[in-house]
Amino acid sequence: MAVISLTRPEARRIAVRAALLDATAPNDVLELVQGIAMLRVELTTTIAPAADHSCWSRLGSSYRPVDTERALSEGALFERGWMLRPMSDLGLYLAGMRTWADRTKTRGWMDDNAAFARSILDRIADEGPKTSRDIPDEAVAPWPSTGWTNNRNVTQMLECLHMAGELAVVGRTGRLRIWDLAERVFAPVPEVPATEARRIRSERLLTACGIMRDSIAVSPTELHGTVPVGEPASIDGVPGRWRVDPAQLDRPFDGRTALLSPFDRLMTDPQRVARLFEFDYALEMYKPAETRVWGQFALPILHGDRLVGKVDARSERDTGRFVVHRVHEDEPFDRVTRAAVDREIESFASWLRLRVVRS
Repeated sequence: MAVISLTRPEARRIAVRAALLDATAPNDVLELVQGIAMLRVELTTTIAPAADHSCWSRLGSSYRPVDTERALSEGALFERGWMLRPMSDLGLYLAGMRTWADRTKTRGWMDDNAAFARSILDRIADEGPKTSRDIPDEAVAPWPSTGWTNNRNVTQMLECLHMAGELAVVGRTGRLRIWDLAERVFAPVPEVPATEARRIRSERLLTACGIMRDSIAVSPTELHGTVPVGEPASIDGVPGRWRVDPAQLDRPFDGRTALLSPFDRLMTDPQRVARLFEFDYALEMYKPAETRVWGQFALPILHGDRLVGKVDARSERDTGRFVVHRVHEDEPFDRVTRAAVDREIESFASWLRLRVVRS
């Protein structure tokens, strides 16, 4: 099979366009999620929840968080593994749900607490959707962990039942997920056999990324092991083997400026980001303050087909301020780039209903 040769700018433009971050915006949340295959659910409020930020980056200031909440509650989206996906893709995950407990070695703990699991399911069946605070801890064997999940039996059982396909997320109250029986939430779709599902999910991932490293490790939290799909590619001056979505070849590109969430689709694979965009970035929220280079929750800046810097900022909702500590310019911005970045900062802050304050 012939290997497609690309320049680094061509590869970058394929990646940006596939992530729906060029000048052509999707029409709504569902079209957006179908295009990029998932929205990451991270509820950090340092700036804004990740799913809402990613939607704003593509849909602009007309987007409201209630749009995503409604899509989930009305069954257009479903949540699995802290990712929102189109309900039309549900059949691709059913086989994995059936085998999840065995593959993750949680079957023994769930079997030891079978009565506890049955009690949760019966309570929700009889009384309706519940949060973890509504469920008494009836575990006979505690959840074993040396970390923060130790003895968190209710939340762990809810998560296990969710990943095994018996419970579904139907919304949130604050940071708490609201759970209902999956049979009352999920669309009645046929299960796609596991091997075929892996291939189709690999195709979905490649469509969303445009170009990916030819590696099983491209997105381990999203798809454990990809099937080779698309066309093999090489990128001038960039090491490694690559796969490209042929539908993205030879298409026009019209770029724009965007402030991205660290959890944005474009940032999914750090090695791809480093190689294609020559972008030095790390999410530093878990680092001690004195060791941070870019800031606690620095936002990558996309300008055209380049990642050109980071915005170190924080949302202070109690004071109504969007505090910009620093704009890191990887290379000095020209006048046009600086003006575009400043406009995007102002637009983002306005959408958050905050005023920009530069410290």
